[in-house]
Amino acid sequence: MPEPTLSHTTQPQPPLQVWLGHLQKGWSQFRRHLGIGLAIGLLTGIVLLLLPNQYKSETRILPAEQRGGGGAGYAAAAMGLSIPGQESPDAVLVDILNSRTLREALLRSRFRFGIRSWYFGATETREQSLYDYLGKRNLDRAVKALQKRISVSRDIKTKLITISVETESPQLSQEVARQVVALLDEFVSSRARTRGGVKAAFSEKRLVEARDEMGRSEASFHAFLEGNRNYLLSSDPAVRLKGQRLENDFKLRTQVVTTLTIAHEQALIEEKNDMPILNVLDEGNLPIEKSGPPRSLAVGLAVALGISMSWAIANWAWISSKLNSNRGETV
Repeated sequence: MPEPTLSHTTQPQPPLQVWLGHLQKGWSQFRRHLGIGLAIGLLTGIVLLLLPNQYKSETRILPAEQRGGGGAGYAAAAMGLSIPGQESPDAVLVDILNSRTLREALLRSRFRFGIRSWYFGATETREQSLYDYLGKRNLDRAVKALQKRISVSRDIKTKLITISVETESPQLSQEVARQVVALLDEFVSSRARTRGGVKAAFSEKRLVEARDEMGRSEASFHAFLEGNRNYLLSSDPAVRLKGQRLENDFKLRTQVVTTLTIAHEQALIEEKNDMPILNVLDEGNLPIEKSGPPRSLAVGLAVALGISMSWAIANWAWISSKLNSNRGETV
């Protein structure tokens, strides 16, 4: 009689055990991906610690409106700027701040400041020009590098101009921001061509000529009077006419000199009134908190990127199959 055969049947696992198994497997994979991401984040953090902190100092100025269009509108003539339609003073001041003339003057300025070469480095005191600090090969490269360090913006509604300076030293950022305002004020005061300034220069030149003409007229009249003191009582009509002509010419020259002197003084006053006034609302502050680099954000992004890359590499076969199936459905 044949022996009965025993059939081996596999008992299905409970749903809870299946779920726990998948969870344990997923957690193991996540730990591996997380470890790779943390390693990349740690490496990124170490690299960022080798970079020095950045500090930003800001100053804000508000140009006052001037009579007759404002002196800043004429300041552009000193540097060959064209301002059709009489552009507002704040727009012209922004052009001056971005000009090469002012940037080169700023590069020649010397500053004394403390700086760290890296995050944990000791503070080193330096006294050097901004050109030496940037360490560029020539002036053209230094001017371009300065554009990344200094930014100028203006609010169209309020006409407020904001100057931002960012360097590796808080003291240097503050000093450069204040020096920019000082150079702007010096440029506008010394090189700006205003309407009153042009009138003052013309009246001064004309006044010198008028005084010379008055001096010659006075000398001619004086020479005539030495031989004809009572020319008005002379019986010779030619003597009386010549004396009256010389006297009238001298009086006219004197009146011209007086008029030009008054006009010159008025032009000098108008020149001062035409000069734009720089109202410094906020002087360059001494920054305490760093403005960069954003180490925490960079490390967080590096960790997220590392986890994503690790997961993509581990599941590349599944990703490829999905992509191929999608292409097949599209075709």
